[in-house]
Amino acid sequence: MEILIKRAETEPEIRGKAFVAWAAWHQTYPGMIRQSYLNELTLQKFEKVAYTSPDPLLVAKDRSRVVGFVSYGHRDGEPPETGEVFALYVLLKYQGRGIGRRLLEAALEQLKDSREICLWTLKENRRAIRFYQKCGFEPDGAEKLNPRLEAAEIRMTYRRPARVTP
Repeated sequence: MEILIKRAETEPEIRGKAFVAWAAWHQTYPGMIRQSYLNELTLQKFEKVAYTSPDPLLVAKDRSRVVGFVSYGHRDGEPPETGEVFALYVLLKYQGRGIGRRLLEAALEQLKDSREICLWTLKENRRAIRFYQKCGFEPDGAEKLNPRLEAAEIRMTYRRPARVTP
């Protein structure tokens, strides 16, 4: 299996991103978020978001099939030296093969001018928290209740080492 990480450029890649997001939500979040909200999340809703999102997007492809993605950037109102990973998902069948790590590393490279990179994950999603910790992110104490999901989220932050100039 040879996985290619690349910027999403084609309609099939954007549609593939929507499918990965839809499948991942329905595979990962039952029992963690409000089920009625999850039931409302159709593939068509994910496609609408995928086609209208302005965020930079990298996809992981197994031949022509999108099997994962990461979106990243900067939030309005945040300092420019703070980047954010908005979403990272890999199809269940492809998890545990290093694809998520490769996607995250590629996003961190794109955010190389950001001293700090943060992300939000569900507090109950222990698997995601362990993954992000292995990649150098740590909970920073920020927490919020997402009322749509009826679930708590925690913020995790990756801090780059200070650059030493001679």
